[in-house]
Amino acid sequence: MDTKQVSAPSRVPSSGVVHINIRLTDGYSIISNRLSQHRDMSLLAIGLGTHIQSLPAGRRIGVKALAAVFPESEARIAAALRELEHHGFLRRTRERVQGGRVATRTESYNHPEAATRRAGAAPVTPAIPVTPAAATAPAPAPDPGPPVREASPAPVPVPASEPLVVRDPDPAPRLVPSPAAPKPPPPPLPFPRRPSAPLFDEAARLLAGLQVSAPLFALSEVDVERLTPGVAAWLERGVRPDAVRVALTDDPPVPLRHPAKLVRHRLIALLPPPVPAPVPVVPLQNCDDCDRAFRSPVPGCCGECRDVRAYADDEPCPLGA
Repeated sequence: MDTKQVSAPSRVPSSGVVHINIRLTDGYSIISNRLSQHRDMSLLAIGLGTHIQSLPAGRRIGVKALAAVFPESEARIAAALRELEHHGFLRRTRERVQGGRVATRTESYNHPEAATRRAGAAPVTPAIPVTPAAATAPAPAPDPGPPVREASPAPVPVPASEPLVVRDPDPAPRLVPSPAAPKPPPPPLPFPRRPSAPLFDEAARLLAGLQVSAPLFALSEVDVERLTPGVAAWLERGVRPDAVRVALTDDPPVPLRHPAKLVRHRLIALLPPPVPAPVPVVPLQNCDDCDRAFRSPVPGCCGECRDVRAYADDEPCPLGA
């Protein structure tokens, strides 16, 4: 009795896309998933790259030629071409042709990583030859056999009543300078980057008036003249006079024997950072092609119009020519 052959039903996914594939014998192109499933490019760039890889060699792929076939604008097509060039699927180079003209050569890659590895493959390093000295080296000595293991001395037992004490190594000696050693010079007092007479006058008035709000800070005329550049540096950095006065006289030590030395120390140690330079504002320009506004230090074209000009059809752009 014959056994009937029962074919298992094909497994159809319960959700998602279902492929109905027909075997193709002509009119098809092989496209790598590196392009069709790229995660960092737009769908427009993926579709345009697929179209370019399906074209025969020598077909023009400039912005105007593609815009005449597809409904997208020249700006969108130029942006998609820039994406393909950024990710390595397109490469544009300038070459000099007959007649002294400069033409654009456009190359399309279906595997940019492999093409990069092939272009940058390093030559194989040859093996190191045997030198004559190595060839005439004496033969190794005969094997004397397995080494004889010497008996280790028996451990010395330590009585339980005498615990083992591990002493720390002697600490490194402290290097104390001798009293006769020269002392390092004190740090310099801050100085304004752009000194001016009004700035120095305001700083001198602030120092002379410290004793009004803080009687302990009665400075001499010589001290005021010596400390004026430091206060001027604070004022130049945008610190208000009241804030400078508080920073110099707040919470003094008791007793305060040298107010001028304390003011000098605080002017150096508490110096605030300089005021950051203002960020320059880039002016608005009108595009020479589309008349739209864009920010640029010089007049000219906006980014989209520059892309359109870069991929213009005024020069031949053969594929793989």
